[in-house]
Amino acid sequence: MPKPVKTDPATTTDDRVPVWDPAVRLFHWSLVSSVAIAWFTANKLEALHYWAGYAAAALIAFRLAWGIIGTHYARFHQFVRPPATILTYLKSILTGREARYLGHNPAGGAMILALILMLAATATTGWLMTTDAFWGSILMQRLHDLAANLLVLLVFIHIGGVVVASLRHKENLVGAMLSGRKRRPGPGDVV
Repeated sequence: MPKPVKTDPATTTDDRVPVWDPAVRLFHWSLVSSVAIAWFTANKLEALHYWAGYAAAALIAFRLAWGIIGTHYARFHQFVRPPATILTYLKSILTGREARYLGHNPAGGAMILALILMLAATATTGWLMTTDAFWGSILMQRLHDLAANLLVLLVFIHIGGVVVASLRHKENLVGAMLSGRKRRPGPGDVV
């Protein structure tokens, strides 16, 4: 019977490194599910719509906490950048010279903040419509619908950014959000 070959972890052929921890990945895909359920049950399955919204709100609360106490690439200080850095990065995309980031790039970090804010606005306006003060309020309904529509627009922009970054850097970012691993950083990459 052949003996198993022992491999030295330093010489393994897997050139991927851990980036997204299980909490970030579970949060991401749970939020995707909650938002999709809330969107497709609007004006149809009211109770399911409410619970999906409450789940999304709870997930956002978790992500805010994890952005402070979580692992390195989950923390806000790792990916929240000043507006000038974000604009410079966006300009570099147009010229095809943007750097590859092991964590979130500046545009991705800005998108996370925008998504969190719009999710919070959508959840808050949805909840307010269930309170005595705003029950039946046309204004609150319009604000909720506006926030939900802007959220979906941001989701599509986010997906577009993921596709662009995946193609430009020859890296499956959806796969990375499933496995938690990305290609090892090379020269010029930002860790």
